[in-house]
Amino acid sequence: MGNLRRRGSTDAFTEIYRRETGPSHPGRFAHRLSAAEVLVERLALHARLNGHEECVNTIEFNSAGDILVSGSDDGKIVFWNWLAKMKKFSYNSGHLENVFQAKIMPFSNDRAIVTSSADGEVRLGQVLEGGHVDTRCLGNHVGAVHKLDVEPGSPYIFYSCGEDGFVRRFDLRSNSATTLFSCSSLYENARHREDVVMLNAIVIDTRNPYYFALGGSDEFARLYDIRRCKRSASTNVDKPVDLFCPPHLVDIDNIQITGLAFSKSSELLVSYNDELIYLFQKNMGLGPSPPSVPPEIEQQEEPQVYRGHRNSRTIKGVSFFGPHDEYVASGSDSGHVFIWKKRGGKLVRLMVGDRHVVNQVEPHPHMPFLATCGIDDTVKVWVPSEIDDCPLPKNLNEIMDTNKYGREDHFRMTLSPDVAMHILRLQERQSRAFTERRVERADVDFEEEDVEAYALGLLNDDPTGDGGSTATGGQNNCCIC
Repeated sequence: MGNLRRRGSTDAFTEIYRRETGPSHPGRFAHRLSAAEVLVERLALHARLNGHEECVNTIEFNSAGDILVSGSDDGKIVFWNWLAKMKKFSYNSGHLENVFQAKIMPFSNDRAIVTSSADGEVRLGQVLEGGHVDTRCLGNHVGAVHKLDVEPGSPYIFYSCGEDGFVRRFDLRSNSATTLFSCSSLYENARHREDVVMLNAIVIDTRNPYYFALGGSDEFARLYDIRRCKRSASTNVDKPVDLFCPPHLVDIDNIQITGLAFSKSSELLVSYNDELIYLFQKNMGLGPSPPSVPPEIEQQEEPQVYRGHRNSRTIKGVSFFGPHDEYVASGSDSGHVFIWKKRGGKLVRLMVGDRHVVNQVEPHPHMPFLATCGIDDTVKVWVPSEIDDCPLPKNLNEIMDTNKYGREDHFRMTLSPDVAMHILRLQERQSRAFTERRVERADVDFEEEDVEAYALGLLNDDPTGDGGSTATGGQNNCCIC
C-alpha cells in the first residue's frame, strides 16, 4: 500500500480506502481505479508478440478484450491470445499490398473481419468452422485505403475512405458498396490546392452514430451527418455540417490530418502530420465553410494541444485512453509512446515502443492496458507493473526538443517510392547490424533499455565502426505512406 502513496497516486489510494471501508461500490471502484494516474505511470511491457514478417500497421482488441487482431505489410491477419502471449491463428488477407486496417465486426463472435490495404481493396475475412478463413473483395478505391470504421453496434455496416477522396458505405447483407460522396477542397479557385482531398482517416461518433468525421490532405477535420449523405448520394455532393481546425493552421498549405478519434462525450481529437495533436469541443467548429475573414478565426476558442511527439514518417493514429477518456495516447517517429492527461495536456508517461516508429496505440476496451505496433514486426502489449519505475525518462527534454526541432526544420517534399524504400533499407540494415552485435556479445535479448538507447541514437549503429556502409540487409521493407 505504501508504494502507491507517491506522486499521482492519491486518487488510487482514496478509491482503495473507500472500497475497504464500504462507501465505494465494487464495480465503481474497478472503473475509477482504471483511470488512476498511478496505473498509467506504471505501464510496462507485458508481451512482445512475434508472428508477422514485416511492419505492423493495425491492431484491435475484440469487444471482450481477450483477443487482439493485427494486420501487417506481409498481408497476414493474426489473432492473438495476448494474455498467454501466443498466436491463435493467422490467415492471408488476400490483399496484394500492405494491410492498413483490420476491424472485427460486432456481434459476429469474432468471425467477421473487414480489412483495407494499399492496393485499394476492402475485403471481408469470414472465419469458418475448423479454422478455415474465406476471404472476398467487397469493393475498391483507386489508391490506398488507410482507415475503416464500423457503425456502432451493427454487425453489417461499416465505412471506408480512400486516397481517391471517396467515402463508401458497406452493408455485408448486400454485394455492393454505396458511394456517398467525393471529398473535395473547400476553397474556390484557390492556388496550390487539389480538387480532391486524399483521405487518411474516418471515425464515427459512438455517442451519436449519425455523425462521422473525415481527415486528409488539408487542414480541416470535416464533420458529416450520414442522413444528409444518404439523401445526396445520387448527386455526389460533399456537404460537411461543421469544420474543425486550429486557427493558426487555417489556409496553410502542405498540412494533412493522419488520425482522428471521438471521445465518449463527442470531443474530437485530431492529429496532424508534422504538427501537433488538438482536442476540439463540439462548440469549437468553424461552420460548414472555411472562414474568409481573419477576425473570424481569431475569435475562435483555442483547442487543447498535446506536445512532444513527432508525426511525420507514417500515417499515425491517435487514441483516447481510460474509462472516461481521461488520457490521450499517440505514437511517435522517435519510437516512443506518449500518454498525456486529456485535461491540461500534461505528459504522464513515455515508453519506448519501437526501434523506429510507433504507428498505432490501441486501448483495451475495459482495463488500463494498451497495445502498440509500428515499423518493427512485433505487436507489444503494455499493462501496469509492480515495478516502481520513473514514468518519464531523465532525458525527456532532449527527446521532446529533438522532435520539436525535427518538425520545425523539416521541409516537406515528395519522395519517390524508390527513394523511400532505399531509406528504409538503410534503416533495416542498421537495425540488423545492431542486433547482430548484441548477439556476438552474448546478449541475445533485445532489452527495452537497449531499444531506448538505439531509438535515441545513443548507441553506435554503424557496424563498421567508421561510419562506412553496411553489409547486405534484409528484405522486410516497410512502406512510408
